[in-house]
Amino acid sequence: MHAIGLLGGTFDPIHHGHLRMAEELREKLGLEQVRFIPAAIPPHRANPQINAEHRAEMVKLAIAGNPAFALDTRELARSGPSYTFDTLTELRAELGSQVSLCLLMGSDAFLGLSGWHRWRELLDLAHIIVAQRPGATPSDEAMTPELRQQWRDRRVKNPAELRMPAGKILLQSITALDISASGIRAAFMQGLSTRYLLPETVRTYIDSHHLYATLAPKEPHGT
Repeated sequence: MHAIGLLGGTFDPIHHGHLRMAEELREKLGLEQVRFIPAAIPPHRANPQINAEHRAEMVKLAIAGNPAFALDTRELARSGPSYTFDTLTELRAELGSQVSLCLLMGSDAFLGLSGWHRWRELLDLAHIIVAQRPGATPSDEAMTPELRQQWRDRRVKNPAELRMPAGKILLQSITALDISASGIRAAFMQGLSTRYLLPETVRTYIDSHHLYATLAPKEPHGT
């Protein structure tokens, strides 16, 4: 069965934490492709600081060279809040009923899942893959009762059990990279170095378009 990973977010900006998470999950789950889906209007967090065009271009630059990564701009082209339910519904209609769709997210996002629009129906459309960093296993106490029940009923431990279209929850360990977009934005605003936090092509783009208010100090490129 074909399996496709879906990684949503504001990507404001995209960084190595996003990219390494996507690559490790692609490899460990045997995904044919990971689609990066920038949100236009995120329903559960503040609006991005940078406009859609810039954020999409930064994703495009970041994933260039990896044939398994693709940019999907459907949420940027759609009006209204960027609901994951709407995106999964569109993808399921386009890709058919037999493709395994894997919605990739961190543990913090998973713990807030019961506040998402039509969240129970997400599992009718896709699997949910929770990326686990060391020491960040979701606890039963941190879940709402409704989410805890879904966790208990649908959780699997073997990626082979994802070879069906939808309906399972898998906790998958990944390398811990303590990188955040908010931290990168703060570094730019304070004039601190952001080298090795995000791809050089993205840093150069931010610099050339004067994004995030204050630029990081000029650093030599190359060696």
